[in-house]
Amino acid sequence: MTRRTALFSLAALLATAAPVTAAAETMAMKLLPVYSRATFKSDAPLETIVGNTAGDGVSGTLSFDPAKPSTATGTVKVDLKTVKTGVDKRDADMLGKGFLDVDAGDKNRYAVFELRSVEIAGPLENNKDLPAKVKGVLTIKGKPVDVTADAVVRYVKLSPAQLTEDQKKFGFTSDNLKVRAKLGSTFTNHGMEVPQLLFLKVSNDIQLETDLTFVRQ
Repeated sequence: MTRRTALFSLAALLATAAPVTAAAETMAMKLLPVYSRATFKSDAPLETIVGNTAGDGVSGTLSFDPAKPSTATGTVKVDLKTVKTGVDKRDADMLGKGFLDVDAGDKNRYAVFELRSVEIAGPLENNKDLPAKVKGVLTIKGKPVDVTADAVVRYVKLSPAQLTEDQKKFGFTSDNLKVRAKLGSTFTNHGMEVPQLLFLKVSNDIQLETDLTFVRQ
């Protein structure tokens, strides 16, 4: 299965979901890697550095009630070894001892976001985007920082008739959740020096973006 085929399946899923008001039920969700990605951006004087990972580089779990989304809790992990910026030398320097030092153990290898609370205007409606403020703790290189993300949440409930074998093959279930989020931090927040390219320092600010799909376990 290619990523393009998977994206076509996701688009079909969103198009066919019927409008249904969410019923109260807390459910365990898991992240669907083929439909999920994480990105970081940092500005330098001569370029914008963009790092991406997707698929097996992103994992996570969520406890979620679509009728009470503000009570959601969960964890998302990004394997920093899988992040690529398009320049092999820069990637090696980023992962090495002078910076992330990912070979020193899991606390350096993984960036972890722990969801603590969600500010959102009421229950979710099927296949409808709803903005939210997502608060939690972001840990990079063993240094936790409180952060708030601007997010857009979409809940997709599939009836038995809609949940075809093709949908199941791509990992979808009766309950599916798409979360797109943006948040910020800094290198120094997480105990890292601001990187330098040639003789020019990169901005201390890091912009993080995620596009995540969760399915019911």
